[in-house]
Amino acid sequence: MKKILNAIAQTIFDKKGFNIIALDVRGLSSLTDYMIVAEGNIDRHVKAIGSAVSQTLREMNNPPWHTEGDKVGDWLVIDAGDVIVHLLTPELREKYGIEFLWKEAKIVDLDILTEQK
Repeated sequence: MKKILNAIAQTIFDKKGFNIIALDVRGLSSLTDYMIVAEGNIDRHVKAIGSAVSQTLREMNNPPWHTEGDKVGDWLVIDAGDVIVHLLTPELREKYGIEFLWKEAKIVDLDILTEQK
């Protein structure tokens, strides 16, 4: 699972997404084991990040089960079973603070390469 979490986080980072956090919600949520929450600047940016994340998941033979919000783009949710990815604009992330719904969740250390290629 760590490989998938890191691949998603790296894809978000490579597409200039920011404020990336991964939460271990096992035992706290019946929906999934892990949540990743990140931001894109505007709706088009969020949609582009979401498209790239979906492609990364397909390449890892773990295609998304469902994607919601890709028409509007200010809050996009990608359900990949064991992990759900929330991509939001900064305004919506601040307004809803979804990561605070799982205050007891453990933060997962992510390995993101930040050096330019």
